[in-house]
Amino acid sequence: MLNVGAIEEGFVLDHIKAGKAMTIYKDLKLDKLDCCVAIIKNAKSNKMGKKDIIKVECTMNMMNLDILGFIDHNITVNIIADGEIVAKQPLKLPQQVMNVIFCKNPRCITSIESDLDQIFVLTDPEREIYRCYYCEEQYQGIQK
Repeated sequence: MLNVGAIEEGFVLDHIKAGKAMTIYKDLKLDKLDCCVAIIKNAKSNKMGKKDIIKVECTMNMMNLDILGFIDHNITVNIIADGEIVAKQPLKLPQQVMNVIFCKNPRCITSIESDLDQIFVLTDPEREIYRCYYCEEQYQGIQK
């Protein structure tokens, strides 16, 4: 049995789809933080069969919950203080994501104006569809 120690202050991302922890690690830019990060892949889960878990020993204000909600709004965010879970932060699909995904439409203004922010807007929450703010091209890349 693998034993990863408890953290005193920070947060735990739980119920991550198995195999997605490294993608989340990169997207949240956890490699840029100067703190302890533990990634557990393919942990046993009664609810999911297998899951990934990420433990981060730093404050929550260093993490963009919009990016996490966009990646998978079913992830559980447990906030840890004094070694105990003090809150669970709910995630939701963000209404807008900026500079997380990129428009693939060659006629979009963002393909010409490289300094423009890449903005995508949630247009269909039930089907989780995002469209480019500028050209309305549908984002095709969410792999859930």
